[in-house]
Amino acid sequence: MLNINKVAENETMVFELEGRLDTVTAPELEEALKESLEGVTQLTLDFEKLEYISSAGLRVLLATQKQMSEQGEMKVVHVNESIMEILEVTGFTEILTIE
Repeated sequence: MLNINKVAENETMVFELEGRLDTVTAPELEEALKESLEGVTQLTLDFEKLEYISSAGLRVLLATQKQMSEQGEMKVVHVNESIMEILEVTGFTEILTIE
């Protein structure tokens, strides 16, 4: 299960993710992002309460990074150790801005 909390302010959008970003929930996040990114120049994905990310979740991150690189910036914040390890092993630390 994945809970998505969106906080929008002008051209800034924060997505707070809670739970698991996997094959079942990745399409839900992908749809929420598609609906929300028009006109957004600063996107922050807050992983503070994210417990797990699968390859399906990584694909959504990659597609979103590509879109945001054309219209602004994307960063990922509050990444826990287990998810950071997945991002490091897959090379996503080279692609994403992680704070």
